[in-house]
Amino acid sequence: MSFALPRYAELHCLSNFTFLRGASHPEDLVERAAALGYAALALTDECSFAGVVRAHVAAKRCGLPLILGTELRLDDGMKLVLLAPDRRAYGALAALITLGRRRAKKGHYVLSAGDVEAIAGSHALALLIPGDNADPAQARWLAERFAGQAWIAVGLHCGPGERARLEHLREVARAANLPLVAAGDVHMHLRSQRRLQDTLTAVRLGKPLAHCGHALYPNAERHLRQRMRLAQLYPPELLAETCAIAERCHFSLDALRYEYPEELVPKGETPASWLRWLAAQGLAWRFPGGIPDKVAQLVEHELRLIAELGYEPFFLTVHDIVSFAKRRGILCQGRGSAANSAVCYALGITEVDPKRMSMLFERFVSKERNEPPDIDVDFEHQRREEVIQYIYQKYGRARAALAATVICYRPKSAVRDVGKVLGLSPDQVGQLSKSLAWWDNRAQLPERVRDAGLDPQSPLVERLLELSTALVGFPRHLSQHVGGFVISRGPLAELVPVENAAMPERSIIQWDKDDLEALGLLKVDVLALGMLTAIQRALEFVAARRGVAFTLADVPPEDPATYEMIGRADTMGVFQIESRAQMSMLPRLRPENFYDLVIEVAIVRPGPIQGGMVHPYLRRRQGLEPVSYPSEAVRQVLERTLGVPIFQEQVMQLAVVAAGFTPGEADNLRRSMAAWRRKGGLEPSECRLIRGMLERGYSRSFAESIYRQILGFGEYGFPESHSASFALLVYVSAWLKRHEPAAFLAALLNSQPMGFYAPAQLVRDAQHHGVTVRPAEVGASHWDCTLEAGAVRLGLRMVNGLSEAAAGRIDTARAAQGFTSVEDLARRAALSRHELKCLAAADALRPLAGHRRQAHWQVAGVETTPDLLGQMPQRDPELVLPAPGVGEQIVADYASLGFTLGPHPLALLRPRLSRLHVVNAERLRSCAHGAAVRAAGLVTCRQRPDTASGVVFVTLEDETGTVNVVVWRHLVERQRRALLGSSLLAVRGVIERDGDVVHLVARRLDDYSALLGRLTARSRNFR
Repeated sequence: MSFALPRYAELHCLSNFTFLRGASHPEDLVERAAALGYAALALTDECSFAGVVRAHVAAKRCGLPLILGTELRLDDGMKLVLLAPDRRAYGALAALITLGRRRAKKGHYVLSAGDVEAIAGSHALALLIPGDNADPAQARWLAERFAGQAWIAVGLHCGPGERARLEHLREVARAANLPLVAAGDVHMHLRSQRRLQDTLTAVRLGKPLAHCGHALYPNAERHLRQRMRLAQLYPPELLAETCAIAERCHFSLDALRYEYPEELVPKGETPASWLRWLAAQGLAWRFPGGIPDKVAQLVEHELRLIAELGYEPFFLTVHDIVSFAKRRGILCQGRGSAANSAVCYALGITEVDPKRMSMLFERFVSKERNEPPDIDVDFEHQRREEVIQYIYQKYGRARAALAATVICYRPKSAVRDVGKVLGLSPDQVGQLSKSLAWWDNRAQLPERVRDAGLDPQSPLVERLLELSTALVGFPRHLSQHVGGFVISRGPLAELVPVENAAMPERSIIQWDKDDLEALGLLKVDVLALGMLTAIQRALEFVAARRGVAFTLADVPPEDPATYEMIGRADTMGVFQIESRAQMSMLPRLRPENFYDLVIEVAIVRPGPIQGGMVHPYLRRRQGLEPVSYPSEAVRQVLERTLGVPIFQEQVMQLAVVAAGFTPGEADNLRRSMAAWRRKGGLEPSECRLIRGMLERGYSRSFAESIYRQILGFGEYGFPESHSASFALLVYVSAWLKRHEPAAFLAALLNSQPMGFYAPAQLVRDAQHHGVTVRPAEVGASHWDCTLEAGAVRLGLRMVNGLSEAAAGRIDTARAAQGFTSVEDLARRAALSRHELKCLAAADALRPLAGHRRQAHWQVAGVETTPDLLGQMPQRDPELVLPAPGVGEQIVADYASLGFTLGPHPLALLRPRLSRLHVVNAERLRSCAHGAAVRAAGLVTCRQRPDTASGVVFVTLEDETGTVNVVVWRHLVERQRRALLGSSLLAVRGVIERDGDVVHLVARRLDDYSALLGRLTARSRNFR
């Protein structure tokens, strides 16, 4: 006798986007439901659509019908699941989620029965999720409001009294005239996720697992169950009803259509005509002597393609935002993707002249992809908020919001949360967390546990490892994207739910950039770039010193002295080329013009490195290898980079000219290879590419090399357009460092935090270049650092703990009259005891009180009560204290400022270090290749690039300069404590020279931090 499995659609299912409740990824739920033969799956995360795009993509791949819905708990305790059968209902649900989320602080929502009643006519379907005792009044209310569109959900999870409960629900259903339907209240795709689900519950409640009691589910039945099991639990009619409901649901995210804002086009114009007019005006401004034919042809080609795809409003939107910034004097620069098209140059979105570039517009806008173009615009990071608020004001909070970023568990956060709920002591959790480096992955957790003094084989620790490993990658909460704005014609909430961000006056949608890309929706990136702030501030300093306006356009192009400095890798503080990897490349490449900088920015990237392009390019540039081309077509693509593909566009153009791909097909190839590289299945693309080249007369070896290069660029390539935008800022910042070093330093300090280097290294580097740096003092310093007769006066912003408001009061009081004493300063600037102590600690009271000890003594005697200050009598003569020693001054400087203008700490330690045979950085640079040496210095930077196969690069600083240390992977694992925990690190190693580039390859690491005593020095660590 055969048994036919019932058809079934799961209508109540939570993913891990119901944060700390759901225990499975949306994709896993979809794939499991498809494997079980479900008729459909409804993703119903609590007051959220955050996971629906991922489920949608997986469902299309699996061929499983996906229903979109949401679970809601109303303020009166009623619990509902609402489903979207069509576009109208989807928009109503998205708006309802927005309403609930916008009423509450981030991570919460508030909705009432009246709010749900308001969408009853939207076609939305409603399921009442009864508690242990179903409330007949709730059922009657639902039946009246959602007539013919409401059900009572029956969840049977093998608990006690379920048969009686089912009978009770039948009675309630008959009384309310509502049908019953099966629903699983699914929280996980597999039963084996139960322990993880319990752990998430404990994390959510903030309790140890052992104390959670009835808050944990009694069994693992809230998973996607086999249909045979469901047939044993549910009456057939309840299972059949799930499919009847599913058949009413036809909505798919594919039905969403983005509508661009309309208000940017004047009356009587169309988006196409207005964009064409703006482009013509811009070209006339850019080329007053006549538009070059190449540029005119490029603009015409781009405008035709933009019009064909209907993207004019996108370009108009970006143009409007950039125009606002320029009106407000906010420096900005478009980059990447479509930003460096000829049209964007005409619109003023980018400053990269298309005459100097060879752009492939289809890399950014193509008929085959039919996706919106991508334009990133960087703004001064300290003024970007003005741009963001302009967008909100222009379009309203109902039509503009930032994209989300999904914050996921990493090993450190997973271990920390799991350790707490498993009952580990705070000390154990802290020690375990400290043992993890920023690069550690799941596979390294057992070893890190052992490093923390725990036994990986104990039952408790085994459970910790199991659960932490499972939790890594789980979404924890939504945060705001760095600047990706979604702007719509109508209410944005009907397209995607909007919720409050943690920052005031910010709102975010519930989808991230990958979700938007998957659905082909518009995102305008309004990004912050610290170097733009620094450049703008430096230009203002230069203008003030010269007495005439000085802008970006006034920076002399192609300055030999600037390129000479770059070629020496004297680039600390310079945009993009200040990293260790870039500094190592600069003396080898020795840029001589702007296009060399474009190549420099792009070549030190994973794509060229993994594709094997770097060394061939350098050999050809140095004349050590001949440059050859297999055809004239290939020459046209690769001639500017000596026959070696450096940029994404070049690799794609090779697919076009050598294998017969269209431009859009070439980009699809690149994108597909990025995915196939991770998941396998490269053969069809490889065959077509190689076959196309062989048919056109190219050799198999050439065809296979191009394939490998495309493969390397698939995930990590760098577009020429992006590199060109960055190269412009590289040149300007380098010119400022070379010719206006004081202005450049002051601007960098006023723009912190930014870049690879902390103020300590920037100040010391500037002093090495002859810049005089004067201390922060209440009698001369403003909030920002300033220029005094060519010297840099440190601003009060450098004083740890002092607010800008306090600095402003000091400025105002000093402008009226100079200060005569600490008491006078405290009274007229209305400074608190804390603010006075901060100034004393930074030695900023020296003109009024003398050395630090004397300043602290005077501050201690100041009465800060306002009514007493006004009647303060003249104080008796002060006790004269001995001045602190040089070492004490250095320790105090580092504690308050993060650096010292006095001797470097290692200058004081040099006699002791010399006895230990430690050489300084200056002497190390003259050592021969292969020499064994020992060096030591303050750790200023640690880097571990993803492409470095586990190698860590460390920068050490002493009184004579810096030492670049290479720590191979095997040593990283053996000496983690010294590597990651040292402030003062000693390295025994071997000198490795490559021309002017010198590295110390570590053989042994020693922690000398104890020699620093109370001095605190911090490093910057980068992946």
